[in-house]
Amino acid sequence: MKLFPYAHATHPQWRMAAALVLAQLRAQMALPDYAKSPPLALLYITDHYADEAQAILEHLSAELPEVTDWAGTVGVGVSANNVEYFDEPALSLMLCDLRPDQYRVFSGVAPLSASGRSSEGDGFVAHTALVHADGGTPELPELIAEMAERTHSGYVFGGLASSRGPSVQFSLGSVGNLSGQGAVSGVFHGGLSGVAFGSDVGLISRVTQGAQPVDRERVVTASDGNLVLMLDDEPALDVLLRERVISLDAPEEAMPRLRATLVGLSSPASGQGDPVVAPRVRGQFGTEVLVRHLIGLDPGRRGVAIADVAPVGTRMAFCERNVAAARADLVRVCAEVREELEPEELSLVAASSLVAADVDAAPHPARRVAGAVYVSCSGRGGPHFGSPSAELQTVRRALGDVPLVGFFAGGEIAHHRLYGYTGVLTVFTMP
Repeated sequence: MKLFPYAHATHPQWRMAAALVLAQLRAQMALPDYAKSPPLALLYITDHYADEAQAILEHLSAELPEVTDWAGTVGVGVSANNVEYFDEPALSLMLCDLRPDQYRVFSGVAPLSASGRSSEGDGFVAHTALVHADGGTPELPELIAEMAERTHSGYVFGGLASSRGPSVQFSLGSVGNLSGQGAVSGVFHGGLSGVAFGSDVGLISRVTQGAQPVDRERVVTASDGNLVLMLDDEPALDVLLRERVISLDAPEEAMPRLRATLVGLSSPASGQGDPVVAPRVRGQFGTEVLVRHLIGLDPGRRGVAIADVAPVGTRMAFCERNVAAARADLVRVCAEVREELEPEELSLVAASSLVAADVDAAPHPARRVAGAVYVSCSGRGGPHFGSPSAELQTVRRALGDVPLVGFFAGGEIAHHRLYGYTGVLTVFTMP
């Protein structure tokens, strides 16, 4: 395995952006450290190009005949190493140097079997998977959980397409289509698609939270579907108004504070595949917490409506987006990836190189990173981190100058769950 060639570009005309991307890829593929004929492509486009998705896929696949399999989706923004393109026409593409027996592209016409085994009878078993999904798909959280069950590890990662136009996904595989589906175009609307990886593909994946609790955690003691009625046996609306210092008698002042308020939900571990509740910094959420919107108030029942179901026993804390907390948590997960990648004992020269990498982002063989995928919430991109591309620059300072692509999603997928306001960083490691 060698470094994954990757490229990115922006241009009002997609053909010009594609030409720039192809030129970058061909230049990298001519270098000795990069793969020369990788078969799998991960393609992300902004929604400015969504109407031309089919033409883009056909053009790129014709120009890159060595690439036999394609996966990807659309976002309101896309990213690459050290840069993000938010709300502008752009595309980002990475070619993965994996053997064909190490992965399978799946979609509605080429589904992953319930056992995770390949229908081709070649012995492939899904260990984990990169999943792209349409946010409008019915019962989506259940489908994501079901997809995770089809993998040996129970862990999937990825995100929901985000678009102000067509919500498209790219999925074009060289094997595995259902009978009668041989003429599929490779561009899909709705459902789930992605790439399943075998156990031989080295992956390290982490979730970084973007919200910070502003109140202590309480237990839901009464609820009705999406309506939380009681928290620790106290009316939920009373708790919200008191802890957030909100008065409904002053709606002009109350509305901005209510719009800024989110809820963090967590429940006791229910079995295999649940995120491990690890020790964390005080005032920060762990990966077991799912952040959801407030969607309404019920003064009559003194309840709070949220964008999820919170059964009795669910733990809930009011929270809000916090730039400093999001930045600190992103640095933490990058440090965890580095710690797992780097050998326990380094020579003085190697250690000095890694320290210097924090300043100049120079890559080092000790990290063994072939490529990376970063899926971030569309609410985190742009100016949220203080300046354009600040989020991706933080990742680069921590990991070094590694191949990386990604997109800004309408929801992030990790473990077997659908998150919000998070980032999911996944690194492909070299043997």
